[in-house]
Amino acid sequence: MSDSRYDAAAMRGFATDLFAAAGLAPDKAATVAEVLVEADLLGHVTHGLALVPKYLDDVAKGFLAKDGEPEVLSDRGASLAWNGRGLPGGWLVFKALDLAFERVAQYGTVSVAIAESHHIGCLAVYPLRAAERGLMAIVHSSAPNNASVAPFGAKQGVLSPDPVSAGWPTSGDPVVLDISASITTANLSQRMAKEGAKFPHNWLMDAEGNPSNDPAVLTEGGTILPTGGMDHGQKGYAQALMTEALTQGLSGHGRIEGTVGMRAALFIQVLDPSAFAGLDAFRRQTGHTAALCRAAAPRPGMPPVRVPGQKGLALKREAQAKGVPLAARITGPLQELGAQYGLTLPQPLG
Repeated sequence: MSDSRYDAAAMRGFATDLFAAAGLAPDKAATVAEVLVEADLLGHVTHGLALVPKYLDDVAKGFLAKDGEPEVLSDRGASLAWNGRGLPGGWLVFKALDLAFERVAQYGTVSVAIAESHHIGCLAVYPLRAAERGLMAIVHSSAPNNASVAPFGAKQGVLSPDPVSAGWPTSGDPVVLDISASITTANLSQRMAKEGAKFPHNWLMDAEGNPSNDPAVLTEGGTILPTGGMDHGQKGYAQALMTEALTQGLSGHGRIEGTVGMRAALFIQVLDPSAFAGLDAFRRQTGHTAALCRAAAPRPGMPPVRVPGQKGLALKREAQAKGVPLAARITGPLQELGAQYGLTLPQPLG
């Protein structure tokens, strides 16, 4: 069954009303809705509105705080540390970015480490806001209570998928990457296990350390392989250690203390090219490199080469014009949750 398309603004309004009905403060409800719908617009469907049921479950359990402000642990102007106190992750990252945008002209770079944030959804959403302003941003996230990824050479899970996203302007569209230190994500694995589906390659290990393509092994002591897999997993393993140092180390809260629900540790950095060789020089170089990559001869039978973010931005433009595509597995639970609060899911377009 094909996806139905929905008006993005209508879905943002519905999600905002749903979170507000569950008790989130209006500004936080609106920001979380914006972040989730933006993920769907970019084609990151596992981290869009599909997360609403999990988020509302954390609200009910008290793991996702409904209102308040982060605790400022330190502020030296260009570097800050907050305790997010379980507040919505999207709202915290937007707040950190807005502060960085204010200060980066003075300092050149601004970095914010955040402990005890709630889940932030699709990381690609955030650097785009910087790139549109002629800035570069890097966002790291880790989950201190998630141990689904084994260090390279081990069969026991220790780390989380530890994603990082970055975005920067070019002479054309921005480049936006969103990658994990693991081959796949926990959310996708859970969804595929529920559907009885398997991965196309051995991206997992069973409890004995044997390679597997079956997400069901994760419920039986299995783990997700680091990026690079059985052969070169030292690359993803090293990336994960760096992300956990930046997020948990710099925020001062991590695996030692543990956490609850979908809470995360974050590191956000914004850089102003004008503080270095200049924005024009930056765009000239990044645009040239991106153009070289797109013009590179593809392998036989392969489509033209893309740069990171190119597909997502194309999907976003299409979704803005035709509606955001959502599968029944996403809209069904949304409809049920809406009914609990007297809200009606918007009708599909066409």
